[in-house]
Amino acid sequence: MARTALLLLLFLALVIELALTIGGFAAPDVVLNKFGVTATADTRFMAFALAWLLLFVSLVAAVALWQVWQRQPHYATLCYLLGVWWIGIGLGLYLGYGRLDNLLLDTGKGLLIVLATWRSRRAAELGRAAQPVQIATM
Repeated sequence: MARTALLLLLFLALVIELALTIGGFAAPDVVLNKFGVTATADTRFMAFALAWLLLFVSLVAAVALWQVWQRQPHYATLCYLLGVWWIGIGLGLYLGYGRLDNLLLDTGKGLLIVLATWRSRRAAELGRAAQPVQIATM
């Protein structure tokens, strides 16, 4: 159940990041206006640079999603990294700019991913502990 929740959270996070990435490349004025920024040459430049950063985060989220889907042994590293990344973004935007929507969306998304990763790892550990140990005989 925790793995399914983690897969769903990573998929939704990937969709959100890709939508912002595409918006940053295709319609930077719309994205800038959405965040209350006046579109100028300088802000369009920053939107373009931010779109590349969002593309990188999208790729990391896609790799994490693939690792969880494939049950890779070290999937938790990227999941925790993404979760802490989004928690930091949400807290930073809230504390620095009073953006409650980012606090709820980014920090909430990050916390849910961290908790789902922890629960998924815990469930896997408990599953391994419950399996009987077989002793090889000759």
